[in-house]
Amino acid sequence: MRIAIASDHAGFDLKQDIARWLADEGHVVTDCGPQNDARVDYPDFGYKLALAVSGGACDFGVAICGSGIGISIAINRHPAMRCALVGEPLSAMLAREHNDANAIAIGSRLTGIDMAKACIAAFMVGRFEGGRHEGRVDKLSAPPFVTRKAS
Repeated sequence: MRIAIASDHAGFDLKQDIARWLADEGHVVTDCGPQNDARVDYPDFGYKLALAVSGGACDFGVAICGSGIGISIAINRHPAMRCALVGEPLSAMLAREHNDANAIAIGSRLTGIDMAKACIAAFMVGRFEGGRHEGRVDKLSAPPFVTRKAS
């Protein structure tokens, strides 16, 4: 699989460990940054991940910040993204199966490497079930309160 990964400074070490693990497992990893643990703003890197996944360069994304909350919010600003904050494998699997999530967020201050790997592994094997979930997921990318400017 082609996997985008991004973090902020708080998630940098976990990002590096996960990127190595994914590459060792045979996946193509696109590192959307940062390249060191100097203080950065998570939206900048969440947006890069969102563009890599929504543009088709990557199959899905893994985002990491201190809590996972900020970077997941940043990613979800893109209408084609569905990023779920997860802390255990069942939530990761359900995010794929029920919500057709194309990214997961992990809190580096809340989740250790082994649990992070378990979440990512569960996410990767999950498949969107469609059916009763399909209409709901469609609404996520086209909320009724967003108006489009006439061209």
